[in-house]
Amino acid sequence: MIDLSTTVQRGWHHLLLPLAALLVLLWAASAAIASPGAHGPNGEHLDGPAQAATGTSKAPRMEARSESFELVGALREDEFSMLINRFETNEPVLDAKVEIETGALKAPAKFHADMGDYAVDDAAFLKALKAPGAHAVVVTIVAGAESDLLEGTLTSEGADAHSHEDGIPVTAWLAVALVALGLLAYALSRRPGARTAAPTGGAR
Repeated sequence: MIDLSTTVQRGWHHLLLPLAALLVLLWAASAAIASPGAHGPNGEHLDGPAQAATGTSKAPRMEARSESFELVGALREDEFSMLINRFETNEPVLDAKVEIETGALKAPAKFHADMGDYAVDDAAFLKALKAPGAHAVVVTIVAGAESDLLEGTLTSEGADAHSHEDGIPVTAWLAVALVALGLLAYALSRRPGARTAAPTGGAR
């Protein structure tokens, strides 16, 4: 007689293995993050000494460029941070005089030598940038004998949207699914492989 419990158990094992492999591949793909590169011929991207700190952030960002400079700005909880490079050589612009303007507000940007970025932490300025909507931003750069104005737009969804935008990460759901599959496989492996057959002969 065919033992149905053993057949079903083996079928589950054959199904669980490819499912587990698929979940591992999905988890690895979702966790992978493409690293930003230097700008190409048309100036698409910007590298800088603090790129790792801003490249993977989901904070509101803006980009601006001119014939001399290019910058990437990121709006964080406690500051608006900018990386500034020379457009032609991608060389970081360090210790320059930088001022940022939006609407009727102006604020100087302090240079952080350890990160190589320029940051504005003025409370009124940050409040204006965090308001929902698109904000026109003008950045004045004075680096030695060179000076330039860069214009860009920063779009903010507001503080509430950023605090709830993601919910539970996909990787968390995948981890839960892997644990559930592991528990199911363990439970199936603990079941008896075959039932004890009842004696067929009469008593002697």
